Amino acid sequence: MLAYGVRVGDVFKAIADETRRAILDELAERDEQTLFEICGRLAVGHGLASSRQAISQHLEILEDAGLVRTERRGRYKYHFLDTAPLQLIISRWPRPEENNHAD
Repeated sequence: MLAYGVRVGDVFKAIADETRRAILDELAERDEQTLFEICGRLAVGHGLASSRQAISQHLEILEDAGLVRTERRGRYKYHFLDTAPLQLIISRWPRPEENNHAD
């Protein structure tokens, strides 16, 4: 199923990885970061000493899933959290109390 231009399976795949969830956590805490900033925050805040290349690959998967968008400014590429693809997951399985029509 496609929504927001991505497949739901791609969103699940993206958030299945612990490092990618840590990246999303960091972008949720402070949006608009460069790769260098993300790497530093992951090392300090999460004890993840992954290479820039590895983090870049994680960011690419997140971007393909629509969870991260990027903007190039000069020689820097900034990363932003985009939670829109998660809305499909949230709306896919409504809670039972939402279906209860007892008045």
